[in-house]
Amino acid sequence: MKPGWILVENLVQNRLGHATFGLVAAFSALAVIVATLTDLGLTQFTVQRLAAEPKFADEHFPTLLPLRAWLTGAALLALLALGAALGYRGPQLGLLAAVGGSLLLTQYGLFLRGPVQARQHFNTDALLSVFEKLLALGLVVGLLLGNGLGLNTYVGARLAAAVFTAVLFLGLLRRLFGQLPHRWPRRGPAGQLLRGSLPFAFIALLYGINERVDMVLLERLSSAQEAGYYAAAYRWLDAVMMYAWTVLPLFFARFAHAVARPRELRQLLWLGQRVVGVPLLFAVAFVLFRGEVLFWQFSHSQAPELARMVLCSKILFLNVLVHAFFAIYSTLLTSTRHQTVVSWLIGFSIALNLSLNLVFLPRYGAVAAAANTLISVVFVSVAYVWLVARRTPVAVPWRILAQLALAFGLLCGGWYALRRGLGLSWWLEAGLMALAFVPILFGTGLVSWRELRRLLPR
Repeated sequence: MKPGWILVENLVQNRLGHATFGLVAAFSALAVIVATLTDLGLTQFTVQRLAAEPKFADEHFPTLLPLRAWLTGAALLALLALGAALGYRGPQLGLLAAVGGSLLLTQYGLFLRGPVQARQHFNTDALLSVFEKLLALGLVVGLLLGNGLGLNTYVGARLAAAVFTAVLFLGLLRRLFGQLPHRWPRRGPAGQLLRGSLPFAFIALLYGINERVDMVLLERLSSAQEAGYYAAAYRWLDAVMMYAWTVLPLFFARFAHAVARPRELRQLLWLGQRVVGVPLLFAVAFVLFRGEVLFWQFSHSQAPELARMVLCSKILFLNVLVHAFFAIYSTLLTSTRHQTVVSWLIGFSIALNLSLNLVFLPRYGAVAAAANTLISVVFVSVAYVWLVARRTPVAVPWRILAQLALAFGLLCGGWYALRRGLGLSWWLEAGLMALAFVPILFGTGLVSWRELRRLLPR
C-alpha cells in the first residue's frame, strides 16, 4: 500500500503543482497535530483498558463513544480557529476544513477500531487498517486515469473515503458487539477517563509533532512552493523509515522481556543494531548517489526544482543514516523503564528544531527544514547513547558502531568509484553495488557464516 501511495502522490503533486500540493501538505500536517492533541490519548487508552478489563466496555464505552465524537467536532473548530490565527482566509479555510475533516474522521476511525483490536479480531482489524487507504487510492487513481484530477476533486476523494470508512466502522461495531449504548458525557466519569488517557496523549504528541510542524512552519515562513519540495522529499524518507518502525517494536518487546538479564539485553542490542542498521545503510547510499531517480515522475518540474528536491532528499536521508546507527537505543531505553527521560529529550529536540526553523526557514526554505531536522536528530541520538552508557547495565557496542561506519564508508567509496569509472544505468549500478555490499558485510564482520548457519534449518 505504501509504495502505491508514494507513486500516486508523486503523480498528484506533478499534476497539481508544488505550491498547491505544498499547501495541502501543510494543511494535512496541521490537522494531524490538532487531531493528536484533541484525541487526548483516548484511542491508545481505550485499547489498553478494553484488552485488560472486559467489563470496561460495558461500564465506560457508552461515555467514550460520544465523548470521542464530540472531541472530533471540537478539533475541527479548533483547527479552523488555528488556521485563521495563522493567517488563512476565505477559500483557504474551506480547503483546510475539507483536508482537516478527512484526517479527523480517519483518527476517529482509529478509535472505533479499538474494540476490534482489544477483542483480538486481528484479521478484521488488519483489513480495516488498509480499507480507507485502499478506497482513497482507488478514487484518486480513477481521477488520474479519467483526467479529472484537480485540487477540489483530490481533496474531495480523500474526504469521501474517510466519511464512508467512518460510517462503515460504526456499522461493523454494531454487527460485532450489538447495539452501541451511549450517554452524554458527564463531568465526573469523563474527567476520570481523560485523566487516565493523558499520559498516552503526551507521548503521542511528542512523537507526532516534530515531523509535522516543519511542514506548517515552512509554508507559513517561506512559501507553499518550498513546502511542496519538502513534501516530495519527505515522502521517501517516511517510506524507508517504515522498515525501522516495523522492526523496532519487535525488539521493544524482547528488551522488555529481558530487562532483568543484562547479558541477554546485550546480545539483543548487538543483533538489533545490525538488523535495523544494515538495510538502511544501503538505502542512504542509493539516495546520496542516485537521489534524482526518486523524482522521475515529476515531468512538469524544471531542472532547478528537481535539484532542490534532490538536495532535500539527500539531507533528509542523512537522518536515516543517524537512525540506522542510533534508533535502537531509544527502543532500549523506553522498554527498560526510562520513558520519562526519553520524553524530555524528545521535547527538547522539538524545541531545538522549532528554534532553528524560526531563524532559518524564511531565508533557506526546504533545505533549512531538512538540515534543522538532521541537527535535532543528531542531538537526541547522542543523548540516547549517553543515557544507555550511564543508566543501563548494557555497554554501548562501539565495535559494532565502528563496523557499521566502515561498511557504509566502503559502500560509498565503491559507489563513487563505479560512478566515476563507468557510465551505467542507475538500476544496473544499484544492482552491482547490492552485490558488492554482501562481501563488505562479511569483510567488516557485521555478518558471519557462523550466525547464518544457526539460522539455517537442520
